[in-house]
Amino acid sequence: MKSDRLLAILLLLQTRGRVPARELADRLEVSVRTVYRDVESLSAAGVPVYAERGRHGGIALLPGYRTDVTGLTADEARALFVLSTRNTLADLGLDSALGSALRKVMAALPAPHRPAAEATSRRILVDPVRWLGGPAAVPAVDVGELQGAVLADRRLRLRYRHGGQEAPRTYTVDPYGLVAKAGVWYLVADRRARPQLFRADRVAALTVTGDTVRRRAGVELADAWEVLRREVEQRPAGLRVTATVRRSRLDMFLRLLGPAFAAPPSAGDPATVELLLTEPRAARALLPFGPDVEVLSPEEVRADLAEVAAATAELYGRARAGTPGTVPDPAS
Repeated sequence: MKSDRLLAILLLLQTRGRVPARELADRLEVSVRTVYRDVESLSAAGVPVYAERGRHGGIALLPGYRTDVTGLTADEARALFVLSTRNTLADLGLDSALGSALRKVMAALPAPHRPAAEATSRRILVDPVRWLGGPAAVPAVDVGELQGAVLADRRLRLRYRHGGQEAPRTYTVDPYGLVAKAGVWYLVADRRARPQLFRADRVAALTVTGDTVRRRAGVELADAWEVLRREVEQRPAGLRVTATVRRSRLDMFLRLLGPAFAAPPSAGDPATVELLLTEPRAARALLPFGPDVEVLSPEEVRADLAEVAAATAELYGRARAGTPGTVPDPAS
């Protein structure tokens, strides 16, 4: 709508200062001629806006002009108050700033919108951390430091430890930004002009170099993240595992292993399920279900689970017998 477009132009000019007409047209997905007509409409409404022609020209407001109008609709106001848990903002050192910002927004809202916005903030909560995630490891470099490094727009030198490796490796990367995914922070960066993910809690050391960042032209954080997200989600799982699950545990089984399902579980008790896993050892995630889950095939997975279960039984069997070097059974 034209009114929304006029407000968008006004807020962009307040934020950016002078903006070329072509840039405004591209951002608003209209023609340059429409932008100039909108500028005339703003001027007719009393907004001190003007256009400068030429190579370094653009659309601008008279110096010192500000408007307090928020322009928020009722739904937009409610959307701002759907709060995420403070963990993510606390990682960035912005948790206290959030409360301050929301108080200011609440004060600026039109009076009819305030009750709905306040009710939304008290009744809706978004928690991005997965169930049973456990306590996070304390990283050598905190997310706040990573954030500062990313905002410096310089190349970064990382000492990074890959999963399953003890010795960190050194990489020079061109950062796009940070992404919080299910409670885990990732650095999205180009390494040798190709996008790559780095878990923040595996960064052992960080150096901001003096070299200007070299991002690929036209690529933003959201673009690089989308490529990497698809690579992870579409990574082929080469091992099909068939198992049975007692119906009483099926809901929990679905919550924990839903992404690995190749097809819906069968009817009956126990239900038969088909899982797609990356390797036989990945099936060890089924062990906490004990006898409520039985792997039927392939045999290599059954053998691996049997070996792990036997080793666990032997460990606790020694403890019950009071073998030296083990913890005695507290019930004995």
